[in-house]
Amino acid sequence: MKTFSYTITDEVGIHARPAGLLAKKAKEFESVCTIEKGGKSVNITKLMALMGLGVKQGDTVTVTCEGADEDKASEALKTFFEETL
Repeated sequence: MKTFSYTITDEVGIHARPAGLLAKKAKEFESVCTIEKGGKSVNITKLMALMGLGVKQGDTVTVTCEGADEDKASEALKTFFEETL
């Protein structure tokens, strides 16, 4: 299991467009990847659940990847967060 935390810097947070891109990126891997905010955790590939977290600028989220390619998945998602959110 690989985990990292990230504080959202994008001024609008995780809204529809970046949520869709994030879900698409997570679907590239076999590992199950989840995102957690405020005690609520959802599968990143589930777009509506991801948007339902209501992640805003300044919120800190924790991303966890678990599975056969968890190292690659975690690194790719961390890069995505740093470049996009």
